[in-house]
Amino acid sequence: MPNVKLGVKITPMDFGEKGCDLAEIIISTNPGEPMKPISKIASGGETSRIMLAIKNVIAEKDNIGTLIFDEIDTGVSGTAAQKIGEKLKEVSENHQVICITHLAQVASYGNRHFYIHKEVENGQTFTKAEVLNVNQRVKELARIVVGEDITDAALNNAKEMLKNSER
Repeated sequence: MPNVKLGVKITPMDFGEKGCDLAEIIISTNPGEPMKPISKIASGGETSRIMLAIKNVIAEKDNIGTLIFDEIDTGVSGTAAQKIGEKLKEVSENHQVICITHLAQVASYGNRHFYIHKEVENGQTFTKAEVLNVNQRVKELARIVVGEDITDAALNNAKEMLKNSER
């Protein structure tokens, strides 16, 4: 989001249980667009990405131990997904980060990778979470990219993603 303008709009109000000012984060995500309240223009994914950017800036100063990002990669691909992965990794230097993602570019930046899936046992559905070892992780990243028919090229691509994420 290279052209974003971010600000805070303070509107004086009558004193009440929430104070005497209304503070709103305002944003313009594209050049030439007016600044508007973030709540009016940002999707859930955009709100998460803006929060990630803010957390990236203040990571060393706040007291929050764990940050959870649920599908922060909604509506992005390619380079944007890679940048999100990079920023999540940066934030993870000062916080525990839990990220639910469907993009290999984002997942490749994690220190630990869980595969979460549902299984039916005796007519009841259970959600399972398994920690993946390196080989399983490569296969899962490849599966995310190409689907069930995993090729050697997909596996090599997954290995390359993991290698690049460690730089």
